[in-house]
Amino acid sequence: PGPHLEPNLVGVVPNRCISVFIVFSILADFGPQKLLNEHQISLKSRCEHVTERSDKTQRGPPLKKIYTELYITEGLREETISRKNSLHNAPIRGQLKLPLNDIFKPLPDQHGSNRLVLTIGVAGIGKTFSVQKFTLDWAEGLENQDISAVVPLSFREMNLIRDEQHSLLTLIQRFHPTFQKIPAEQLSVCKLLFIFDGLDESRLSLDFNNSQMVSDVTQKSSINVLLTNLIQGRLLPSALVWITSRPAAANQIPLSCVSRVTEVQGFTDSQKEECFRRRFSDEDLSSRIISHIKASKSLFIMCEVPIFCWITAVVLEHMLTPEQKGGLPTTMTDMYSHFLMENPQELTEADMEVLLKLGRLAFEHLEKGNIMFYQEDLEQCGLDVTEASLYSGVCTEIFRRECQIFQKPVYSFVHLSVQEFLAAVYMIHRFTNKKTEVIKNLLKIQTNISTLDEFLSRIMKKSLQSQTGHLDLFVRFLHGLSVESNQRLLGSLLGQTENSPEIIQRIINNLKEMKTNDMSPDRSINIFHCLMEMKDLSVHQEIQEFLKSENRSEKELSEIHCSALAYMLQMSEEVLDELYLDQYKTSREVDFACFPNKNKCL
Repeated sequence: PGPHLEPNLVGVVPNRCISVFIVFSILADFGPQKLLNEHQISLKSRCEHVTERSDKTQRGPPLKKIYTELYITEGLREETISRKNSLHNAPIRGQLKLPLNDIFKPLPDQHGSNRLVLTIGVAGIGKTFSVQKFTLDWAEGLENQDISAVVPLSFREMNLIRDEQHSLLTLIQRFHPTFQKIPAEQLSVCKLLFIFDGLDESRLSLDFNNSQMVSDVTQKSSINVLLTNLIQGRLLPSALVWITSRPAAANQIPLSCVSRVTEVQGFTDSQKEECFRRRFSDEDLSSRIISHIKASKSLFIMCEVPIFCWITAVVLEHMLTPEQKGGLPTTMTDMYSHFLMENPQELTEADMEVLLKLGRLAFEHLEKGNIMFYQEDLEQCGLDVTEASLYSGVCTEIFRRECQIFQKPVYSFVHLSVQEFLAAVYMIHRFTNKKTEVIKNLLKIQTNISTLDEFLSRIMKKSLQSQTGHLDLFVRFLHGLSVESNQRLLGSLLGQTENSPEIIQRIINNLKEMKTNDMSPDRSINIFHCLMEMKDLSVHQEIQEFLKSENRSEKELSEIHCSALAYMLQMSEEVLDELYLDQYKTSREVDFACFPNKNKCL
């Protein structure tokens, strides 16, 4: 029985009841249920293939063929919480693994339902792929069949209509036309799951304190108000809500509204290997790629991020050939340089010009925190959206048209790290061509910077002042681009760079002497990452000798040595049950910066 049923059936003769039952059976087959089945079919078609490049004319590989299970946990890692102050009240539950399709199911000791799940994960860790796989499993009738309809609504798409007025019903219909024939009252009797993917990409203003109250699915309001009322449970309280976000943006959702916090942690070591084996049918090629990334521990660790696995696969597939000459990439900057310049000999002047304009777009919006771009954003950087170079050759690997709804396209780089890399390329190009105005604006200084070592030193200090670390990878790429092999590969994209041994040594010395007294460990360790990008192994070797020595408690460790020690412990294949930090001699400043709980056994 639904809302159309007569309110009083007491005393109705049995035949009448049978008639009513038949009517509702027919409605189930040909009414709202049939329409919901059409929605299921529509979602299946939408989710069963993936697209990795900007060429939308060809369907990508089947999702199920390349999808590798991700490591998802109940609660957050302690380092995620400590790194992002906004999440300091989020639960830590001992890192209980949670299957993707169980995120709304209560734990055995948990009372009540999980109405709103907030899933956290760094850029490229697989949040959107998880949403796609969850939706596909539901659409194919495999999982979560107690849910009547899954309604995915990405923030990047809702940004396009942020100035429009909608009811919840018309908002759903805008993105899912199969709902256009479903009556409004049906929404309240269906068990709906709304998936809001990519909170960090939102250009909406969610105000949970002063929002207008909306409780009717047909009442029109702004998109902001609809979402806040739906999240708070005022609007359609029976609905489930799933929100995905990078950690820095998660504080937009009040924890009082959140039933469960989960974290996507990427791939385990065995899942990394599975990912490469799924991607390549050639077993020999996949084995060679796995062997190479295992030999470079820094690359192997970074492959916990699925998007980095993809970039690594693209690069090494082209480089691991029988006629291979020269060394393979061993650092992040190496890998991204090869990814950008897959066929450098084929690049035209027009391609170079477009890449530098994309670099400007990447840099200007990196500072603003934007990873999604609209036509006006491209035009402000001198990019012609009709330009052929933008959709052919190298650009298809790094830049794509995300979607085109309501005749308004949305653009993005294939990953935030690609945006950060191109931003670094653009900055080096501006520096080498003496166009330093953009550098002055970034550093908020008036005087010219004449040498590369001074430029990198100043920008390193600026990045260390950031609480969120939003410039960390950008700065690592800047240092990696000072290496001669990457300058040679990128050529005129960087311009005539200063790479004399004296300047390179000054850059290395500046990193080693950088003071980080007032910074958290996750901030200062980026200094050591920069040294590794420059392929300077001196600190690494010093720490190796220190660990082998018998008088470790007598030698005082500097801040950079402590960062190196932390890095090497991460890289080590040996699992330590205990690490007693009081065995290491450090200054008071180093204790504060690197080991705030030195008296404890970690």
